[in-house]
Amino acid sequence: MKTLYTLTLLFIAFISNAQQIISGTIVDEKSKPVVGANVFIDGTYDGASSDEKGNFTFQTSASGNQILVISFLTFETLKVAIDASNCKDKTFKLKESVNTLDAVVVTAGTFSAGEKSRVSVLKPLDIVTTAGSAGNIIAALQTLPGTQNVGEDGRLFVRGGEADETQTFVDGIRVAQPYGASTNNLPTRGRFSPFLFSGISFSTGGYSAEYGEALSSVLLLNTQDEATQNKTDISFMTVGLGLSNTQKWNKSSLSVNTAYIDLAAYQAAIPQNVDWNKPFQSLSGESVYRYNFANGIFKFYAAFDASRFDLNQEDINQPNKVRINLRNNNFYLNSSYKGNFGMNWQIFTGLSYGYGQNKIAIDANDISNAEHASHLKFKLTKKLSDRIKLNFGSDYFITKFDENYNTTFKSGYNAGIAAIYTEADIFFSKNFAAKVGVRASNNNYIRENSLSPRASIAYKISKNSQFSFAYGTFEQAPKQDYLKYSDDFKTEKAAHYILNYQYVKNSTTLRAEVYFKGYSDLVKYDTPSAQFNSQYSNNGKGYAKGLDLFWRDGNSIKNLEYWISYSYIDTQRDYKNFTAEVTPSFVSNHSLSLVTKYWISDWKSQVGFTQQFSSGRPYNDPNQTAFMNGTTRTYSNLSFNWAYLLSQQKILYFSVSNVLATENIFGYQYATTQNASGMYDRRAITPTADRFFFVGFFWTISDNKKDNQLKNL
Repeated sequence: MKTLYTLTLLFIAFISNAQQIISGTIVDEKSKPVVGANVFIDGTYDGASSDEKGNFTFQTSASGNQILVISFLTFETLKVAIDASNCKDKTFKLKESVNTLDAVVVTAGTFSAGEKSRVSVLKPLDIVTTAGSAGNIIAALQTLPGTQNVGEDGRLFVRGGEADETQTFVDGIRVAQPYGASTNNLPTRGRFSPFLFSGISFSTGGYSAEYGEALSSVLLLNTQDEATQNKTDISFMTVGLGLSNTQKWNKSSLSVNTAYIDLAAYQAAIPQNVDWNKPFQSLSGESVYRYNFANGIFKFYAAFDASRFDLNQEDINQPNKVRINLRNNNFYLNSSYKGNFGMNWQIFTGLSYGYGQNKIAIDANDISNAEHASHLKFKLTKKLSDRIKLNFGSDYFITKFDENYNTTFKSGYNAGIAAIYTEADIFFSKNFAAKVGVRASNNNYIRENSLSPRASIAYKISKNSQFSFAYGTFEQAPKQDYLKYSDDFKTEKAAHYILNYQYVKNSTTLRAEVYFKGYSDLVKYDTPSAQFNSQYSNNGKGYAKGLDLFWRDGNSIKNLEYWISYSYIDTQRDYKNFTAEVTPSFVSNHSLSLVTKYWISDWKSQVGFTQQFSSGRPYNDPNQTAFMNGTTRTYSNLSFNWAYLLSQQKILYFSVSNVLATENIFGYQYATTQNASGMYDRRAITPTADRFFFVGFFWTISDNKKDNQLKNL
């Protein structure tokens, strides 16, 4: 009896420790075998790897309900409930991971550059080493397709839109006054130096629901998240001086950049097409402080700019030159926090304040104005899974503008725009993704609500190429020149349709994009210029359609990088005081840019050439019966730069624009009354100088003794 009892216990123990056989086949979404996948029972060491046919088999002492885990690089980890005693010859299908470096990215309408960009058509270095850009981010962007080179203005004009239709954001927060002050036919520059920015995203249309109050384009500038080391940069230039310093601590860093520009000596040496009383002078500075928390980062950015100039400007309708004395003061600050919390939640919040003041004396008349502009932003991001990410947030824009004319006439407005938005990023697979969102806003000054849907998709057709499509409606309050006189407006509207093809392999990029934009509710008025007694309406309309091509190659020829941009645009508008729907004066139907950069090792030099062509722009000749049927001559500009490394941290830099001294004409100003022959006289609007020469010495002092300012030239 005792022996029988012992045998029974041994049999029960044997049964309880019996090994189960787990087997199956692992395939991908196309039913092809996945080789080398790791398969195991969760919480045990029991498992195996799939063979060349995707098959696996192993034994386990686990019984009952278990979790089988299957993982492999570039695929999402699969966890599936099984019955260990009945899991044989089953098929398991893995989905490709959407987080791999070669996963599809929506690219319709967007050029990206920077450390965190998934697909960069430009590197940060390229933005400011372009010949002819003179360190101006805006000038470098004007070599990209979709932009217009409006030499007498200097701002960004994108796909048939005016410069006011492009909004600039620093770390996601809007900049109300992104350009320096100027006057008629005297080009301005962007306020921001490239020194503190690590990434740039330039959208020519179809951008995210996160951004509003822009009809055509947004320019996103991202400051560096952290400094790499302590360093000082010193600049001696033919136009002024520059100094910057970065200090890095354990969890924080501070970067400061300042510059003094005075063109008096330069303009005394180089003949100008401008009659200066006091050439342009400016004192500017900017700084960014960063503090890294355990789960987030805080940034505080501040910039100021004080500038002035005094000139005598020709006016064909005045017997004598008109004296214009302008003083501008500008201040901008921006603070933001981005961090992670909870279960896959991310928060972003920020606040900006901009102040712009102009004091302008035009002969005996005095004009003074001031703008206070703020932006409050709050955004939450929730990663629901590897395939779905949800964004939602709110914006509040406040603008207060006041203007005095000879202290006798006052105008201005006080507007608040509140907006909310939500947007989802959905990855159906590694090769197919979509972004869908909507933005709603209320403008309390013009008393209007609006709703703007946005959607884009991208499909990867091969390892290196993909298609993207974007659609969206975009709205923007009428510009300051109108709002200061009236609040009886609607928001101006544009609908974007964009189809994009992109091919990226090694150091080559090809982009081709076709688009259509339909404009509605554009502002019209019935006087020669917008003024207090004009009759305003939103009866304007228009369209823009075209083709943009971009080719970049940094691989075919050793030490040479180049890109070619071509744009064709067909656009017409009936707005302002136009008498017909015609092509605006700032548009060239054809634009071509060739940018080259070549490193010569024996000379320790980088040389660059930029050639820009544009077809003639329309203008209105009152001596002809048809409206806006004149066309300027073709625009051509060849620029050259040369950076020579005296040592690793000392650079001598030389550049010249319009090397061939091409006589470009931007348009014409016509007299308002006829001469004795019954004709309207005119004068040509030309560049302020035939060429612009620049010489600078740049010295970097850093801990590693290797950094230099080549990226800032």
